[in-house]
Amino acid sequence: MRDKVEMVREEARARSERSRGSHGWDHTERVLALALHIGRVEGADLTVVELASLLHDIGRHREDESLGALCHAEEGARMAREILARHTVPAEIADGVVHCIENHRFRGDSRPDTLEAKVLFDADKLDSIGAVGIGRAFLFAGENGARLANTPGVDPLEAPAYGPEDTAFREFLHKLRHVHERMLTDEGRRLALKRHDFMVSFFDRMNEEIEGRI
Repeated sequence: MRDKVEMVREEARARSERSRGSHGWDHTERVLALALHIGRVEGADLTVVELASLLHDIGRHREDESLGALCHAEEGARMAREILARHTVPAEIADGVVHCIENHRFRGDSRPDTLEAKVLFDADKLDSIGAVGIGRAFLFAGENGARLANTPGVDPLEAPAYGPEDTAFREFLHKLRHVHERMLTDEGRRLALKRHDFMVSFFDRMNEEIEGRI
């Protein structure tokens, strides 16, 4: 089975070259490390966790190219099933991996049912908060041509996505500040609280400086 995992890894890495920096291979490697850690603590099937982590953003470039019209979780699950079949990964493992990928998106309506899917969900979300999450939020904003900070008088919560007002702070308000409340495993929740507190402090300080309060 190890040889199949390595072949999947190489294909996933090659395909990641089409992804933007905020969802590049380094993001996948961090998610993999977090998922394996959480999976060990929680007692998950690590083969499923590893394959799902490697493939979870395989469809991300298609969502970005569509400006959000396509769901990368749905597209990625379809692509992953084809990849796993080509590398003759057993059906029961492939089914578990596909379920993880289908249900890893924060804004999706579906929910992870298996322990492995919960592990991937938490690992992916952890990489969106804390110091790394802040960096990725600014990187994503830059990829979409957004400003450093929202225009005075513009409510970030009312600003459209994929535009000049789709700032890192808008991402914090819309999504990142809620992530720690959505974690599905005990270990994920423990790790998320530390990252959340740092992130809140950062944006508080940033807004003070932008507004000239210090």
